[in-house]
Amino acid sequence: MRNAPDMALSVDLTAATAAVTSAAVLEVSRQADALLGGRKAPGDPGWEQWSGSDAEAEWEVANQLLQLRLSLAANLDPVFIVMGLRRWGVTWEMIAKVAGTSRQAAHERWGKRVTGMLDAYGTGELGGPVADDEKDF
Repeated sequence: MRNAPDMALSVDLTAATAAVTSAAVLEVSRQADALLGGRKAPGDPGWEQWSGSDAEAEWEVANQLLQLRLSLAANLDPVFIVMGLRRWGVTWEMIAKVAGTSRQAAHERWGKRVTGMLDAYGTGELGGPVADDEKDF
């Protein structure tokens, strides 16, 4: 039987790391919902008027921006949140403002990875609405 320190240094972390990351991502989402006063759900008063409205879209963008702030504050990789923001049409300028950096720095940090996910086949089609603000990079 191996001793505990040797095991700690050699055990495979793949599954455990995935579990920790998943829990962190879920908690970021839960905390953002709570900080914004909770997410509306079917059956809530006013759900029918809110669902699909501009107010819902605005709330979702605010939620994603808050998730970006939380992820950065917790030193988590927010690339999937940045991808979601881009899909909502959020500009690199707004993402940079939330990240406390320049537009150029935000694009350099996440742009290539986000584009790679949105255009996995390299066709130039980003799979839906994305803010059209990359011409000058």
